[in-house]
Amino acid sequence: MRINAPKMLKELNKNSPLIDEYGRQVNYLRLSVTDRCDLRCTYCMSEKMTFLPRNELLNFEELERLCMVFIDRGVQHLRISGGEPLTRKDILSLFQALSLHLAKGSLQELTLTTNGTQLERYAQELSDCGVQRINVSLDTLDQDKFTNITRRDKLPAVLRGIDAALSVGIKIKINTVALQNHNLSELSRMIRWAHSLGMDISLIEAMPMGEIETDRVDQYIPLSAVKETLSREMTLSPISYKTSGPSRYMLVEETGGRLGFISPLSHNFCESCNRVRITCTGQLYTCLGNEGMVDLRAPLRNDVTNTKLTQKIDEALMRKPKGHDFNITRRGQAPSVNRHMSVTGG
Repeated sequence: MRINAPKMLKELNKNSPLIDEYGRQVNYLRLSVTDRCDLRCTYCMSEKMTFLPRNELLNFEELERLCMVFIDRGVQHLRISGGEPLTRKDILSLFQALSLHLAKGSLQELTLTTNGTQLERYAQELSDCGVQRINVSLDTLDQDKFTNITRRDKLPAVLRGIDAALSVGIKIKINTVALQNHNLSELSRMIRWAHSLGMDISLIEAMPMGEIETDRVDQYIPLSAVKETLSREMTLSPISYKTSGPSRYMLVEETGGRLGFISPLSHNFCESCNRVRITCTGQLYTCLGNEGMVDLRAPLRNDVTNTKLTQKIDEALMRKPKGHDFNITRRGQAPSVNRHMSVTGG
């Protein structure tokens, strides 16, 4: 049921909860700090990417101020993403600033999505900043396949990073994109490996975002088909476990571990969406699979009172779509969303 948007906007103030016109409360912010990445995953970006000029990125003071505004409006879960966030120079200064909100209790959780290549270097400092849980994007344990998918030979560095994070007590969830003709044959191996180290793992459908060299019809497979295949060798039982993200979890009886499914195309999760995303240039996207956005950089830089910034956020929430526009149906089809995932933040 839709809420009376004009009336609601009139009644909102800077401390009101973030509620869209469908009554969904937003308590989860994903903040991108860079569009750059040290990998070039074939389903995510082109080999020859044109990245944003560094002077267009929000500085750390601006990023923290945005976070404070959202925390004041009820955001409890904050995830730092990219691109690869750990490639941004002096990134720890942002985590150190945000950790103060954890200490005060105004923020419940500070997390990170990373490809793991820089994790060995930063694991201890992230833990010191209160980061207790991170997602590591990893699609294969085979070194040749890893190099083929990411166009970089960095699997050993990723595995060392995972070990380093686990050794300092950070919980890890592995995010694996199910790729037709690439990694389907080893998904059960990856699940067993993750569970053997006490890590959850989520499988994700390839999403049609941004132009790439290959056709996503050749990459995409619905997770319903993957689940059916896995069920032939594993006993999967539904469980009620949830995090702040969109994974629907099952228990793998043979390992005792949790397996998540993120299926934006075959079984979307829009009805319970509690998330918004901000790019490293200050663009607010209320839906990953929709081109609608609101620029927060201008009010952020032109109004020290946050009044215009808060107004823009409220206007964006009232335009948050009921569902996304993702679609993969035929070969040669243009991507549903023109921007790459690395621009929006994972």
